[in-house]
Amino acid sequence: METQPTKTWKPTVAGILNIIDGAFSILAAFGLLIVSIVFYSNTNMPGFTEFDLEPFTATSIAGVFVVMAIVVAILAVLEIIGGIFALQRKAWGLALAGSIAAALPLNVIGILSIIFLAMGKNEFK
Repeated sequence: METQPTKTWKPTVAGILNIIDGAFSILAAFGLLIVSIVFYSNTNMPGFTEFDLEPFTATSIAGVFVVMAIVVAILAVLEIIGGIFALQRKAWGLALAGSIAAALPLNVIGILSIIFLAMGKNEFK
């Protein structure tokens, strides 16, 4: 008969940290979309003269922010899915991918999540 390893707090904390960081990343993606809308809709921004943005058009700047928002949103979804799998103690590789996605901008929460997940690897099925 196979014995189950004891469940510790480490994968649970890693999963919670991933989900929290994923929620903040979704908020950041929405913020980037709002910034792109502002750049796209208002070329006469207060504080800027047209010479400040001369090499760029407002449309190209807005496009860069949209691309950044899409990348952040994809990483946020990966973080949340990885957090869910860490809480369930299934698919250690996917949980680790979510932790790595959380740590990509050298985020302390993501780094802690990687550490806790690696310490609790033997609890995964």
